[in-house]
Amino acid sequence: MNAGLGDDAVRHLQALLKIDTTNPPGNETAAAEYLADLFDAAKLPPVLLGARPERKNVIARLHGSGEKPPLLLSAHLDVVPAEPDQWTHPPFAGEIHDGYLWGRGAIDMKHMAVMSALVLLRLKEEGVSLKRDLIFAGVADEEAGCDDGSRFLVDHHPDKVRAEFALGEAGGFTIYLGGQTIYPIQIAEKGAVWMKLRATGRPGHGSMPRENNAVARIGQAVARLASTRLPQHRTAVVDKYLRAIAATQKFPNSFLLKKLHIRRIADLVLGKLPDKGVAAALAAVLSNTAVPTVLRAGGKINVIPGFAEAEVDGRSLPGQTTADLIAEVRRTIGEDVEIEVLREMPPVEQEAESALWDLMKSALERHHPGAIVVPYLAPGFTDAKSWSRLGCRSYGFMPLRFPDDGTKFGDLYHGHDERIPVEGLKWGVQVLYEVVKAFVT
Repeated sequence: MNAGLGDDAVRHLQALLKIDTTNPPGNETAAAEYLADLFDAAKLPPVLLGARPERKNVIARLHGSGEKPPLLLSAHLDVVPAEPDQWTHPPFAGEIHDGYLWGRGAIDMKHMAVMSALVLLRLKEEGVSLKRDLIFAGVADEEAGCDDGSRFLVDHHPDKVRAEFALGEAGGFTIYLGGQTIYPIQIAEKGAVWMKLRATGRPGHGSMPRENNAVARIGQAVARLASTRLPQHRTAVVDKYLRAIAATQKFPNSFLLKKLHIRRIADLVLGKLPDKGVAAALAAVLSNTAVPTVLRAGGKINVIPGFAEAEVDGRSLPGQTTADLIAEVRRTIGEDVEIEVLREMPPVEQEAESALWDLMKSALERHHPGAIVVPYLAPGFTDAKSWSRLGCRSYGFMPLRFPDDGTKFGDLYHGHDERIPVEGLKWGVQVLYEVVKAFVT
């Protein structure tokens, strides 16, 4: 284990966590400039690019012989909002407590930005001969749809980020299940279909109840949508994931996991799982989803409004289209509420097998003996949406080892008290370094 690399990762992540890049508004330029300074100091000239001065992306390239196409290491620099009064330790202080480094972005995903930058810097320092260019992209705006980040780069500067493979979020973290240690690597992600529901009705005075109340109708539609699990769809990546995990478990779990594509078995298992977070995660990869997130109606307590709206975060499985998801939502909420698609981003999927997959798998197994590596479908979206438009194959691989202390990676994503195990971060940067070095040389 390279102690210097791990200590550097902790120090720079602490600094990056202190830079508040909450999106909205983002203000990622300060974080991009921090990383750019590291590259400048190593005489690896960075480029800062963005549509707006406060939302710059940072790119650095370590040149190889060009014998093979580039590898891209990608991380977004923006973070979701935090509620400081709900945190045990301040979200933007970069403090270490109880073996963890605390801060918004520690997991999602400033640690990958730091690890990736340090890998480039270490390979530059070593002067190794590369067969392919190694590109780093620290990007803005992933949390709000990538417009000022990876989408901007692909649309306006594609040659800066064009690569054969990319490593980004989310995968390579430890899961403990039934006495077995598992590392998922993301090879696919659901599509995003953001939509607006709109109910109309007769406006009037609040003192005169009316049957055709737009607020009531949108409320009924939202309640039906929130309480209904949409139809299941079988996908190859989820089948592989469930079978791989099932092989590590004892009966009856081993049997049930392989049969989760059958709706009646899935309903039984998901309803009885004591860990509701695990149940929600499994449900999300078995079906399309549509979750109400925003309500909007009226402006005065004594006026019945003429319309009411809800915004819904829809996610579609590989093989499913926007029209498929809309049809499922329509069957759930009925015909008398309008549906408008606000934004759509298609699913991304690739085969697991490649020389890069083999290196990731062997490195994880070598550094955590007894662990198994499985392909994984992410229910959310990542910058892979953008990179895939350039023909790039993206893996979710930001290696991180968690202690078996009950702390769960999934609970920290966008949650209160986001934090990263210090020793797990040091472990992860070493794993990433070994994988990248082997692949580019």
